Amino acid sequence: MTTKDRVLDLFERNKGEYFSGEKIAAELSVSRSAVWKAVKSLRDEGYEISASTNKGYCLSSGTDILSAQGIRKFLLHEFSSLDIITIRETPSTNSLLKKKADEGAPEGLVIAADSQTAGRGRLGRSFYSPPDTGIYMSILLRPGSLPAEKVINITTMAAAAECGAIEDVCEKKPGIKWVNDIFIDGKKVSGILTEASFSMESGRAEYVILGVGINAYEPEGGFPEDISNIAGAVYDRKKTDGKNLLAAAFLNRFFGYYTSQGASDYTETYRNLSLAIGKEITVVTPSGKIKATALDVDDSCALIVRYADGRKEKLISGEISIRL
Repeated sequence: MTTKDRVLDLFERNKGEYFSGEKIAAELSVSRSAVWKAVKSLRDEGYEISASTNKGYCLSSGTDILSAQGIRKFLLHEFSSLDIITIRETPSTNSLLKKKADEGAPEGLVIAADSQTAGRGRLGRSFYSPPDTGIYMSILLRPGSLPAEKVINITTMAAAAECGAIEDVCEKKPGIKWVNDIFIDGKKVSGILTEASFSMESGRAEYVILGVGINAYEPEGGFPEDISNIAGAVYDRKKTDGKNLLAAAFLNRFFGYYTSQGASDYTETYRNLSLAIGKEITVVTPSGKIKATALDVDDSCALIVRYADGRKEKLISGEISIRL
């Protein structure tokens, strides 16, 4: 951990409190010059750090910048050892984490970015990822000999965790548009992209990358015109530590489900959060769109639908559209 990281960790754990350069230097066993350079670097990154001749340095209590130190202070003890890397900008956190996975990175590595220049969603779509307003996070999982048909469980687990995290940090009530989109009041606030590397011999996952994009705030000036009628945000206004709090709440919820490996821990939650059950939907297939009624979500989080001709089908993957 660099001196800058250690100084930020101290500030994040003591927001709004002043520390003299001498005290920081003594606590971290570095020079006062190193402290000054670390503070300057943090200021250059946007941290609001005040300085007083008589008091020292203080990180503003209103700061809301995504950081590993900021996320970690809200993690439950059992997940506090997660390896978290935060960066200002990257083309895609999923792509970056895939490289690290191929190099042998262990399960539990988390990469979170303040913005993405080439964020990706499902089915090859782009994911709008502007700076300062969202959380773009990927998690490396190595779930052993997981068969291909079970990878969807990680997506649905994440969807249930994301809804729980939103309820943890604000009073809004989210819902899930099967299979992986999170909506609040008819607007999409989060999407999930799960990608896996499979063994050609066994057909089982060697690793899984879980990508989550969350609109914490609406961008200044609003969302782009092409998504302005569908995109929304979790928070209505800036919140102290809003992004770190939301990221940690998601990690706490997701790893709580993932480490327990108990289907009943989240499938009933997922079912209760469904925006599709009982609604008229359109099933999007490679050959076209088919009208149907969503009947239920089963214990594997597959969507049970009935078509106009009375035929029923269990959808374990794919896409639906629904008027919300």
